[in-house]
Amino acid sequence: LALITWLFALPVMAEEVVAGLSQSRISISTNFDGSEILIFGAVKREDAIVDEPPLQVLITVEGPSRPVAVRRKEKRFGIWVNTDFVDVDRAPTFYAVATSGPWNEVINDIEDLRHKISTLRAIRSVGAIIRGSEDFTDALIRIRSDDDLYQTNIGSVELYEQTLFNTSVQLPANLTEGDYKARFFLTRGGRVLDSHETLIAVQKVGLERFLFRLAHDKPLIYGLMSLAIAIAAGWGASAAFRFIRN
Repeated sequence: LALITWLFALPVMAEEVVAGLSQSRISISTNFDGSEILIFGAVKREDAIVDEPPLQVLITVEGPSRPVAVRRKEKRFGIWVNTDFVDVDRAPTFYAVATSGPWNEVINDIEDLRHKISTLRAIRSVGAIIRGSEDFTDALIRIRSDDDLYQTNIGSVELYEQTLFNTSVQLPANLTEGDYKARFFLTRGGRVLDSHETLIAVQKVGLERFLFRLAHDKPLIYGLMSLAIAIAAGWGASAAFRFIRN
């Protein structure tokens, strides 16, 4: 009886996010030059719409995380050399954040820390600051942002009547193979009301996948094959040059 009373006393979730993707699988072939994922969804609610504060939507797309070393170069005696470096524990190979409004109105700092939503919070970088130098984590974010691997699109999510929403995320050509995680957050007043998560499979196909697997699973065979192709190409170019000269 006490258990039944406790279950009835639990709050009913008034608003839930229901979301989808235009594609859940990305194929990387030899002519792959990037892709675009359309993201759309709706808010399922039990009660009438609450106007104040307004509902907000926040979406992230995250690639596989890998350890990475961030190095700083300095010019000494006319030569650029590596000086300080920091090993970042884990950093997403791709990370995109899209919001329906200004960041401070969509999510507060506590919820950002709890769910690790912002790009900086998605990176695990223990001891990534060296005294007297810049923040190496910020440098990593800047470098990958220049390559379109890290994206922050404030206000790019279109929200209609606090019910329907949509946006798009551009995936660059230099994607890492693996499972990409898309997360959806409903917020109000900076607090997360509900969240949803789905996966996007990014996989090499055709000749690209064959060479990738061969290089990682059988590196000796891959090296010998590369050497044989290089020798054959060199001999072919030499023979062609002699034929043309004669």
